Amino acid sequence: MSAIWRIEEHLTARDIRLLEDLERYRLLTTRQIQRLRLPAVPFGSHVSTSAATRGTTRILNRLEDLGVVTRLERRIGGTKHGSANTVWQLGATGERYLRTRQGLPRRRRFDEPSLTFIAHTIATRDIAVTVIENAAHRSYDVLTADVEPHCWRTFTTGTGTTTLRPDLFVVTADPTTETHSFVEVDLDTEHLPALIRKCRLYQRYFRTGIEQQARGLFPAIVWLVPTSKRARQLHDAIANARDLDADLFWITTTDQALAHLAPYTPPEHTSGNATT
Repeated sequence: MSAIWRIEEHLTARDIRLLEDLERYRLLTTRQIQRLRLPAVPFGSHVSTSAATRGTTRILNRLEDLGVVTRLERRIGGTKHGSANTVWQLGATGERYLRTRQGLPRRRRFDEPSLTFIAHTIATRDIAVTVIENAAHRSYDVLTADVEPHCWRTFTTGTGTTTLRPDLFVVTADPTTETHSFVEVDLDTEHLPALIRKCRLYQRYFRTGIEQQARGLFPAIVWLVPTSKRARQLHDAIANARDLDADLFWITTTDQALAHLAPYTPPEHTSGNATT
């Protein structure tokens, strides 16, 4: 038996699902892993979040000792926020184990990413975790919660081939409604002209009709921003860009994400959709 397969003797089914989460999402905090795999009430059976977090930390420490996960030196929020904000990724051994299990060659490198990349990645993963975590509690299904690069769309126009890079693509459903959303997570670190360029790329993709032909609809483009002020700024910038169809874009604060990503009754469409 190879050393990689001997690792499996020390892994539970939950451990393997946790490794698959890290393979899928690349980076997750201790708290996000806890929410996915050891949920506390009302989402799960653990009596408190602190107890569930301690249990998650013990599991991650054990997996770290096996070399299948590794923590980043940088953490979101600083050391004062404790172990819940430790950021984790697959370790080299964990990546080899999953690829051996899947019959795939090893190919990933595990460098320490920049703090800007970590912050944006963790913010995006938090939206995906929130949608997944609330599904059973709010009686909807998560059909898709794809992060980059799996949610990217490559398309060809008269000027050549380009790639639209959403942060997240989500499809949720209840017995009467499916909600399809491209999600952009803005941390107020980009200049507004960069966001407008991204909006123009979405509009170019919309005009190809590719998504509509494949799905029978074009997903909502949901911008999640940190503050009401930022929402108003982006709303006004889109409205003032005369080449943009403002009705394609929904702008809301991050704390209102579920109102747009979970199933909802389609609202009355008004030019320049913004909610705060």
